[in-house]
Amino acid sequence: MLYLTSDDFPVFVPFGVIGFYRYLWYLIRIAASFTYRPIPLPENPTYIASEDVTIIVPTIDAGEEFKEAANSWLVGNPKEILIITEEKMKGPLQELANQVDPDRIRVLTVPFANKRLQMAHGIRNTITDIIVFADDDAIWPPTMLPYILACFEDQKVGGVGTSQRVQPVGKKMTVWEVLAAFRLTIRNIEIASSTHIDGGIPCLSGRTAAYRTIILKDPEFLYGFTHDYWLGKYQLNSGDDKFLTRWMVSHGWSTYVQCCKEAELLSTMKPNWRFLKQVLRWTRNTWRSDLRSLFMERHIWTSHPYVAYTMVDKLFNPLTLLVGPTLVSYLIYKSTIPLDQGGYHLPWWNIVASYMVWLLATRTAKLLPHLWHQPEHIIYVPAFIIFGYYFAIMKIYALFTLHETAWGTRAGIGDPTAATAAAAETGKDPVSSSEKGEYMGTSVISPQPHTPRTYYTPAVEMQTGFAPQAAYGGQTAYIR
Repeated sequence: MLYLTSDDFPVFVPFGVIGFYRYLWYLIRIAASFTYRPIPLPENPTYIASEDVTIIVPTIDAGEEFKEAANSWLVGNPKEILIITEEKMKGPLQELANQVDPDRIRVLTVPFANKRLQMAHGIRNTITDIIVFADDDAIWPPTMLPYILACFEDQKVGGVGTSQRVQPVGKKMTVWEVLAAFRLTIRNIEIASSTHIDGGIPCLSGRTAAYRTIILKDPEFLYGFTHDYWLGKYQLNSGDDKFLTRWMVSHGWSTYVQCCKEAELLSTMKPNWRFLKQVLRWTRNTWRSDLRSLFMERHIWTSHPYVAYTMVDKLFNPLTLLVGPTLVSYLIYKSTIPLDQGGYHLPWWNIVASYMVWLLATRTAKLLPHLWHQPEHIIYVPAFIIFGYYFAIMKIYALFTLHETAWGTRAGIGDPTAATAAAAETGKDPVSSSEKGEYMGTSVISPQPHTPRTYYTPAVEMQTGFAPQAAYGGQTAYIR
């Protein structure tokens, strides 16, 4: 395509600048991810899984894959696993729990399926120092919990995430699962690099993430978490992990991500076209959360400037990605015009072939970290290119449909407002608006070193107490 510059060089300047910019930052991310190091296991750990960890699993349709996941969690020896489901699903899930470990797995219910209410109900029933949220199909390595707990040796760390890989549903990955695997490989690079550069992360993925219980027991958190509205009128059910990550940032807590094989979970993805509906839901959640972080809450600019930059970059990414095919279309049009009338000398098929070679070469290079371990997936690079352009268009569509808050890929998840009202009527609302008001503005003190404490009841009393000082405002907590 460089031969085209003999016709009109300026038309290629935007294309070249955008390409140089994108791949320069990609190389920076790659370099940062290579220099990133996970936190090693301490010789004398402060936190022990059998005493300090409760795993909370909100679900409504767990099947046989739950057994494999639950057995992998139990290898880490947590104190307890809480399965939170809707009332009509208690029987089937209790049977599954009894088949795995009835002594350490409890099944609790909420009136209607609503992930945030389920998570909040699990928080209320937690009596340990650390809560780990997990999807019902997340399969852990045996070393997962020790490596997660290692991060909490730093008393400023409030949330911890992990790296991820795709577990195929069948014997062989479908094209949809391979696309998901490509995306996870890129994500693992991004979160490792952002953690290394400025200690931040756009999102602690809800597939598996750990938090200090003292943060989540705060009535102000529980109320905001279960009464989260977009534009003040669209109540959100999904996007829980985005909310949790923003809460860490806005309340002065650090986060860390353990990107290593010892803390890398396996998770299934939709093996068919429904994967696109998952991506659409995730994209809407990203738009809402990033816009809030950048322009409403704005703490991210000072606490994690590199993460703020990546968020801004993603805002314009759909447009920059579509510049390529737009320019190529223009060049094809110009190639059909005679030279003496201002046309280009190269035939249209030469332009298209040159562009295809460029796309294949650059996208393959971008996927090399994945292809290094699974070279057989190279045949799916063309599908990844097509998906990339579809994704750019879908991001624009998602931006104009942020009022759509339905889950999209799971039946039985209805109106979150109705579920919240039902929970309040049955006494399972995590915190009422009046209780929330009592805790607003409560003062706190600086972080305190961890010391072992004993919990006597599942419902921990909420009082002003030993919460880390919020960097951007007060936070309430409880005395343990």
